[in-house]
Amino acid sequence: MTRTLTNRRLFVLVLLLAIAFVGMGYRLVDVQVLQHKPLSKEAQARLHQTVLFEARRGEIRDRFGNLLAASAFVKTVCANPKFIGSHQRQVASVLAPLLEMDVSVLMEKLRVRMYVTENGKTNVDPHVVLKHKVPFERWEQIQTKMASLSIGMDGEKLSRKDRVFLTNLRSSAIFTEPYDDQVRMYPNGKLAAHVLGYVGASIRNTVAGPVQEINGADGIELKLNEFLRGTPGWRTTEVGRFGELVPFREQDVEPQGGRSVFLTLDSGLQTIVESELAAIMRDHKPVSASVIIVRPRTGEILALANAPTFDPNRLGDSIDDHRRNRAITDVAEPGSTFKIVVASAAINERTVSLDTRIDCEQGHFYFAGRRLKDDHPSGVLSVREIVAKSSNIGTAKIAIQLGAKRLHEYIERFGFGSSTGIPLNGEVIGIVHPLSKWSKLSISRIPIGQGIAVTPLQMVMAMSAIANDGVLMQPMLIDRVEDDQGKTVVQYVPQEVRRVVSQNTARHLVTALKSVVSEDGTARRARLDDYSVAGKTGTAQKPIPGGYSHSKFFSSFVGFFPADSPELCISVVMDEPTRPSYYASVTAAPAFKRIAERAAKYLALKPDLNKFSGKEVAIARSPH
Repeated sequence: MTRTLTNRRLFVLVLLLAIAFVGMGYRLVDVQVLQHKPLSKEAQARLHQTVLFEARRGEIRDRFGNLLAASAFVKTVCANPKFIGSHQRQVASVLAPLLEMDVSVLMEKLRVRMYVTENGKTNVDPHVVLKHKVPFERWEQIQTKMASLSIGMDGEKLSRKDRVFLTNLRSSAIFTEPYDDQVRMYPNGKLAAHVLGYVGASIRNTVAGPVQEINGADGIELKLNEFLRGTPGWRTTEVGRFGELVPFREQDVEPQGGRSVFLTLDSGLQTIVESELAAIMRDHKPVSASVIIVRPRTGEILALANAPTFDPNRLGDSIDDHRRNRAITDVAEPGSTFKIVVASAAINERTVSLDTRIDCEQGHFYFAGRRLKDDHPSGVLSVREIVAKSSNIGTAKIAIQLGAKRLHEYIERFGFGSSTGIPLNGEVIGIVHPLSKWSKLSISRIPIGQGIAVTPLQMVMAMSAIANDGVLMQPMLIDRVEDDQGKTVVQYVPQEVRRVVSQNTARHLVTALKSVVSEDGTARRARLDDYSVAGKTGTAQKPIPGGYSHSKFFSSFVGFFPADSPELCISVVMDEPTRPSYYASVTAAPAFKRIAERAAKYLALKPDLNKFSGKEVAIARSPH
């Protein structure tokens, strides 16, 4: 009986051992053969790690090096709820002020969550994102707070298990992603927002997998994105239980930071312009307004601003309409400012001189069956007086003598109907109808700024050509690009587009434009005490279906000073000003005066007028 029982037990034991060996054999076959590829891949993924190092985006600065846009690296703070256990409230109370989050929201994020793997196993989710874009200094504060976190276990005799838990809670429960993000900052808020533009996030596939990066979305940020973005680096290495195994590091490529872009903008002038734009919006209540300051002899844009505007730091608070760079994207009929084209063309072609006298028909003139009138009726006027008094009839008669073909040629030579070449996205070319589409009436209406549409930038560059002895310049917005060692890698230089009129013609027109700002001209409110000014007003009715509005106007003044040796050309345009009037002479011209006075003082420009007598003082004309 006893022997039989013993044999049975041995049989059962052998059977169990056999089953165990069979099971082990199956498992070995399963692991080594059937699941070799996926398990090998998983092991390699755990052993080998590739970490991306994003390149710092380059800075944007003004002509003097003042910072306009910069990037800072930031952390993505995460948590492993498994290491926090039931102490969510204590941890949340410490982190909430530093992460600028509500305690209850943070507690919910720290709650332990389970998930089921593809193999059917239940695991604790070890990775929960708490907050993106946390500054480095804030992350250092979080580390300090967590390292000294008290949860009522200090001072007690702890078990080994409790000591391990406390160590993990303080050192490993809160961590950051292995790669850093970066955030774009504009330290001056809204200053030059339409020039700088803004950035947006995009996904790029890299050796470390898909990552989010920032790229330019508008303005200089977009146009010079390839210079600004830099080249990311990466590190491929092996990791163990306690982190990286440095001797087994395979690749270590340093990121190359983006280049720094220096603009032609002057932050001081830009500040003046934007403060005056705010005053324009407050005092005259236009739908929108734009101001541009150009250095005529080089084409450098020293200031460019629009209102309404936006803060690129708070892009989500703005609307598309406010982000539009109206100086290059919006067109309007220019009105009387466009008269400089026909006057300079006729003088250049020797059709007329400044002293040529023309009958202005006492304010009423019929051409091609339609009446043209002047707001201030006049008889016979010289060409100089026609420009000064802004006579529509006199200008139309000058154009008729010049002829449609030559007028159209000069319109194009001044740059209308073409891109100016400014390095910004979204510029439009305006509306210039081909000569074949002109009606019989066109030769009398286009010269006074009707039936043609231009951008504020096109108009100020055309006026700058007159100030620059008849040479049209390409608008220049970028001065240079430097590497991270401060070495210039690209230097931009002024670019002549073409000679539009002769030097002699340009100086004759300057004489006429100075009359516009005289006591008898339409822009006497644009006069400066210490500097001679040349310029032109424009008050254009806005076109509506079937004709022109009698209540909506586009008002502008474009002028330069000192008139005979110009340093600055300034354009002020307003869309539908309503107070105290819509006339450019009482809206745009005074705004020009305020901007010019502040700009001259800021730049310490040498006066060319005798302060007491008002007479001109001869000064050397700037070289070109």
